[in-house]
Amino acid sequence: MDPLSDALRSMRLTGGIFLDAELTAPWCLKSSVSEEDCAPFGEVPHNIVSWHYVETGRMHLQVAGAPPVVVERGEIVLLPHNHKHLIGSDLALPPENPDPLIEPAPGGLARLVHGGGGEGTRLMCGFLGNDIPGDPVLAIMPPVLKLAAPEGATAEWIESTFRFAGAILAGGGARSAAVLGKLAELLFEEAVHRYLANMPNSEKGWLAGLRDPAIGRALALLHRGLGRDWTTEALAAEIGMSRSAFASRFTELVGEPPMRYLAKWRLTFAARRLLDTGEPVSRIAFEAGYESEAAFNRAFKRNFGTPPAAWRSEQAAG
Repeated sequence: MDPLSDALRSMRLTGGIFLDAELTAPWCLKSSVSEEDCAPFGEVPHNIVSWHYVETGRMHLQVAGAPPVVVERGEIVLLPHNHKHLIGSDLALPPENPDPLIEPAPGGLARLVHGGGGEGTRLMCGFLGNDIPGDPVLAIMPPVLKLAAPEGATAEWIESTFRFAGAILAGGGARSAAVLGKLAELLFEEAVHRYLANMPNSEKGWLAGLRDPAIGRALALLHRGLGRDWTTEALAAEIGMSRSAFASRFTELVGEPPMRYLAKWRLTFAARRLLDTGEPVSRIAFEAGYESEAAFNRAFKRNFGTPPAAWRSEQAAG
């Protein structure tokens, strides 16, 4: 498995869709996902990725400090950090308070009808989220990710899935929220892969490390063998570099030394195992590469603020 796919899988994303909006020009709104938006789908996640799917029409979107983007029909735009943002037909307009929502059927999809009566745009709005503190993938994502509309059968499948599930949700079919949440997760993964493919060569960070032949191999080795007793020397030898050259290049591209990166990913892996399985803490500690349960407990508490057994119980209770 390549490290990007491994990282995306480790995110353990869930989510849902909560709003169907019919908007007509001129219009401009402030937007972000609130705890109230997430609450009907279960516990509010620690990390929230907000998204908008443009079913018809087009809109402009801008996060403070970033250039505006135009989102066309059939495109989905994701905000990995759930920054407050403007959406509208014209972002120079003062943001308005939207008209009252049309209350949904129990468990259904809320609707918003708003605007000045001109050119129409229809949006579906939702979120993705997880409970991994300091999620390393989300931490390096840009404020806005836009996935251009695919063509052909894929585009038709995405559009029909959104429309079908949205129609069922509007009538109280809560099960479709999970369908759309999964679709949004798949689209998020695709957006990250495309972001990596189109990232400038000058860009630094973990994703840039994946594109470097030597560092990409090192990252793959670490992800496939978290339990191995790695050292910087051993990892450098595996990919045929000197220790100093490898450590310098890894740190330059990824942003942290190899063993610090490994320690972080071991904890991310352990947190996922604690959430997904009922395995004993001692076994998870071993799988994650810790020599003893006591050492794992100390490292986990430093990172998450709570020992692993207590953290697992808190997550289950929440």
